[in-house]
Amino acid sequence: MIHFLVHDASDDVGVAVVDISAGSDCTGRNLTTDKSLKAKATENVPLGHKLALKDFAVGDSVTKYGCVIGKVVQPIKAGQHVHIHNLKTKRWA
Repeated sequence: MIHFLVHDASDDVGVAVVDISAGSDCTGRNLTTDKSLKAKATENVPLGHKLALKDFAVGDSVTKYGCVIGKVVQPIKAGQHVHIHNLKTKRWA
């Protein structure tokens, strides 16, 4: 089962294609390379939301679809839900 997709080789978040429960061992697919990816969800990640694939510090950029989409405003660990509570979108950064 695929839990998340990565749309570009430079992306550091995956997009959930199902609701992901905290504690889940997740399988993803990189659509650029067609390679399988693994991640451990540490928080619930709703369908369509972002799953961190690496640790981020405050001020780091997040890349999705090959584009920087925003700046981190709260530390994020790999496996956490990335959304408005810890990411300021590029439009407002």
